[in-house]
Amino acid sequence: MSREQILVTGASGCVGQYIVSWLLKNSEADLLLWLRNPKKLTAVSAEHPRIKLLVGDLRDADSFKEELVNITRVIHTATAWGDPVRAHQVNVVAVKKILKLLRPEILEQFIYFSTASILNKDLKPLPEALAYGTEYIQTKAECLRELEKHPLSEKIIAVFPTLVFGGRIDNKSLFPTSYLTEGLKEAVKWLWLARWLRADSTFHFIHAADIAVVCGHLATNPHQTNPEQGQGSLRKIVLGQPAISLNYAIRRLCLWNGVRLMPGLPLWGWLIEALIKILPIEITDWDRFSIKQRHFVHSPISPPERFGHPSSASTLEAVLNGSGLQKFK
Repeated sequence: MSREQILVTGASGCVGQYIVSWLLKNSEADLLLWLRNPKKLTAVSAEHPRIKLLVGDLRDADSFKEELVNITRVIHTATAWGDPVRAHQVNVVAVKKILKLLRPEILEQFIYFSTASILNKDLKPLPEALAYGTEYIQTKAECLRELEKHPLSEKIIAVFPTLVFGGRIDNKSLFPTSYLTEGLKEAVKWLWLARWLRADSTFHFIHAADIAVVCGHLATNPHQTNPEQGQGSLRKIVLGQPAISLNYAIRRLCLWNGVRLMPGLPLWGWLIEALIKILPIEITDWDRFSIKQRHFVHSPISPPERFGHPSSASTLEAVLNGSGLQKFK
């Protein structure tokens, strides 16, 4: 009996490499890694006997017709942003093309990566995502709408990562560094200002290693029809740890860097507008909507514990410990 074949797109990215590493350690499946640049594959060996590389652009799915017809499971992490045309081609058109090339009779599961930014607190699509979103947000919202009515929707699990940490900023990790972890270096430069401010805002975060645990669990267990009430046939899973406040995050960063926290000045609406004008910040319509919304919380959220696994970074302290950000002594 041949082994299961799992396709991982975006396999050279931060999340993709954490997922591939997890699957190599915790499954016997053959892994097909779809990526554009094999040189970026740093955390796993391209020579591993269970790995086969599919080198090419996601928009050229026809190049891998023969491989796709034998795929039993897909973990689709690949995405695009920046260029509106390319974003639509990759984030919408290519997803539908890949689903068309897969064989429905042998496909067991399709894990599709989106973003929690397009959902409200009850995991319903935000109308504002299509109205005000960046090309990335809009195309993710459009694709979700298409997938919810897709003939294979019962086999699709849409996962929605919250703020993603991963890798290290000191280059001591084989895994790529996520944009959020990389941003810690810039964030500490602004603590001199942030320590004076207080904001009524909350959010979730998740480490890429914990994303890999959840996706690995889903990909290595029998697929089931959506057990969540009121979602329809397509299952939605928001990947995140319990919400923390922005004030708490600033306080922990100040303590981490030995910066004294000062009496807080509430960030009223007029003050936010003033800071936008003073500081070198470009604001889009989506940014303004996000600033107004403030609380980016969802229920339910799904850390690894929801699936019977421990988290590797369930707290902000654990994230900072693994980030390579130098701690004040």
